[in-house]
Amino acid sequence: MTLEDFRNISLQQLEALLFLVTEGNFSRAAKKMHLSQPSLSKHIANMEAILGMTVVRREKTGVVLTPEGKIVYDLAARILKLRDDAAEKIAGMQQNEAGDIAVAASTIPATYILPHVLSRFRKVHPGICVTVQSADSEEVLNMILNGEKELGIIGKKPSRGKLEVEPLWQDRLVLTVPAGHRWAGKPSVSLPEVMEEPFIIREKGSATREIIERYLKERTDADAKFRIAAQFGSSESVKEAILAGLGVSILSIRAITRELKLQLLEEVPVEDWRIERYFYLILRRPFNILRHHQLFLDFIRQYQLD
Repeated sequence: MTLEDFRNISLQQLEALLFLVTEGNFSRAAKKMHLSQPSLSKHIANMEAILGMTVVRREKTGVVLTPEGKIVYDLAARILKLRDDAAEKIAGMQQNEAGDIAVAASTIPATYILPHVLSRFRKVHPGICVTVQSADSEEVLNMILNGEKELGIIGKKPSRGKLEVEPLWQDRLVLTVPAGHRWAGKPSVSLPEVMEEPFIIREKGSATREIIERYLKERTDADAKFRIAAQFGSSESVKEAILAGLGVSILSIRAITRELKLQLLEEVPVEDWRIERYFYLILRRPFNILRHHQLFLDFIRQYQLD
């Protein structure tokens, strides 16, 4: 017998051996498997032919495993137990409210929205565990396309054909200054004024940065640019930089809610400028939606931001 021979043993042959030993004779084992006795005998005979050895002996007291048969029997018991365990887990995910979900989200939804969403979701579905990885929008897109994560939430609408895309929640980008800034409390400032002020911007790949740059390009000369004072990889870092007096920035209103209430930061309207966007749910096509996925998708689709 070679290793290649052993790989030719089928699950049905292993199952036949398991039932045969459990029931003690061919007729009862065949009945349990809903097979005819000759069919069951053929499965055992084929297995023995593949192995080139006898696995069971017929005796007056029933069937008895040979030493080689005992090794094959133990293997069959483990393999079929793994198969049954997998079937139970899959059935549980499809029928019950349990399972794991891997989400990738851009900075704003990952930091300021999903913690609140998951807190409420967990109260309704405690058996579903959602893990969230934060990255910029471009990285999230790649994670979904590469199958690294199951669901994605980003701040820009992708144009890639392999993705299912739907809008989830609305957002607004606002000019943000520290309390005590000369613009604080002003009814509005002009875009040229903003472009003369030291400006803090997000990293490339950020949906927030992409939207701001596109919006600026649509409303000014092609060469118009902000006076970049610094670039940061997260909205939290941008906020800290604003508080430190490094400059001003345009951030999601979701990112500064707490600081506005504490009067640490202020929103200043920009004349004739209102930037709105959606956060988008993205899934790779095709996506096998199980019961716990559907429960989560239904929840976030109905969730209303405060």
